[in-house]
Amino acid sequence: MLFNPSRDEARHFLIESWRKHGAHGSEPMTDLEKMTAAVLLRHPEYHQFLTPEYLDRDWPVEYGETNPFLHVSMHLAIEEQLSIDQPIGIRALYGELCKVAGNEHDAQHLVMEGLSEMLWQAQRYNLPPDPAIYLDILRKKLPKQAT
Repeated sequence: MLFNPSRDEARHFLIESWRKHGAHGSEPMTDLEKMTAAVLLRHPEYHQFLTPEYLDRDWPVEYGETNPFLHVSMHLAIEEQLSIDQPIGIRALYGELCKVAGNEHDAQHLVMEGLSEMLWQAQRYNLPPDPAIYLDILRKKLPKQAT
């Protein structure tokens, strides 16, 4: 996303995008809201959480829970990265991952694993996120080329 929202702002945005989508065109939607609704349509398991009651809920990883707001936000971040090819080369790697995964959505989940790993490493070592590490993680998800 081109903005840096707080957790609450990001969650409100996702909930509002879904609400507008449900209004079936009676309310105008921005391009980002439309993109968000498209991601949410691929995740019906998260629809139940797109209400204000879940704004303050946490989904602890140690309990095996996936935070639906984080998951969708990561999809949106990946969509943005792909649209501008940043880091440079992500778009080509994604194309290869689509072949491996068999579809774009599963390929995005592979990219998400790489993005998560890069962010975890940055936090663990108190360093800025390193795009080279990110791209290297994604390359390792590709089949070895015959030589």
